[in-house]
Amino acid sequence: MIKTSDFDYELPQELIAQTPLKDRSGSRLMVVHRNTGQIEHKTFKDIVDYLRPNDVLVLNDTKVLPARLIGIKEDTQAVIEVLLLKDTGNSVWMCLSKPQRRVKVGSTIVFGNRELKAHCLSKEDGGICYFRFEYEGIFVEILEKLGQMPLPPYIHEHLEDASRYQTVYAKNPGSAAAPTAGLHFTPEILKQLEEKQVELVYITLHVGLGTFRPVEEEDIQKHRMHEEFYEISPQAAFRLNEAKKNGKRIVAVGTTSTRTLEAACRHGKIEAGCASTDIFIYPGYHFQMVDAQITNFHLPKSTLIMLVSAFAGKDLIFKAYREAVLQKYRFFSFGDAMLIE
Repeated sequence: MIKTSDFDYELPQELIAQTPLKDRSGSRLMVVHRNTGQIEHKTFKDIVDYLRPNDVLVLNDTKVLPARLIGIKEDTQAVIEVLLLKDTGNSVWMCLSKPQRRVKVGSTIVFGNRELKAHCLSKEDGGICYFRFEYEGIFVEILEKLGQMPLPPYIHEHLEDASRYQTVYAKNPGSAAAPTAGLHFTPEILKQLEEKQVELVYITLHVGLGTFRPVEEEDIQKHRMHEEFYEISPQAAFRLNEAKKNGKRIVAVGTTSTRTLEAACRHGKIEAGCASTDIFIYPGYHFQMVDAQITNFHLPKSTLIMLVSAFAGKDLIFKAYREAVLQKYRFFSFGDAMLIE
């Protein structure tokens, strides 16, 4: 049995980054070499030196919705927080509500000057509610007006500039959280990489509930991931398959890109299209597409630290994390980066 407790580690609270650095690319970069176990300490701008001509860099171009809504329960005037997680179609969204006990099936929550209403259709365990939203106009524009950025619960500082919780290449709205490994990239770094003949390929995965949920089962094989929507265009699939066929290195930016590539791979080839995935990658998994990863430093006992442990080996990852704590790296969403190659 692979135990969740095996993926725990001690992290001083002061190492949890509360705000983004002034310069996106000014973060530190730990380089972990899987073949030798060597660990190097660099800055993120050095990523240009580590990516090679003909590498294919895969980036998740999802855009975070201002998905945190504060409203009033129509009958009791109680203040209710609603976090949008997944669009299920026909103006119905899977959401988290807080305080969950105050929301009943049939409850109506109103937001702003009543320009947005949410009717609770059903409830599930863990605070999940399905709401049908009622509004006039364009939903995303209403969210831009009424919603707030859904920062993770370990971030307690106010985010002055909401764009800092978006990648510079964010394009397709739908995420409940940022693909944070991508937050380090700047237009200048992307331009330098293209000039070096690194190929940039964009795919989409809308980050959902799994980001907010800890692994509660001690036997990790009993943990079930929530589904997340992804899309890979025919052009992106063709470029990825050609790259793999020609022996080029596929470098995934973030665990979201990694999960998308591995979920969409069938018999060694990427399948284009839209689908949902609940892929859960943990030690023992055989990677089919990804040859290197750029990632952040992840929460203890999370599915994300399990994924990078599967990629680099648990012993090497935990050696790297111990080193990161000693060297006072910044952890989690606004923290420093790691290149695993």
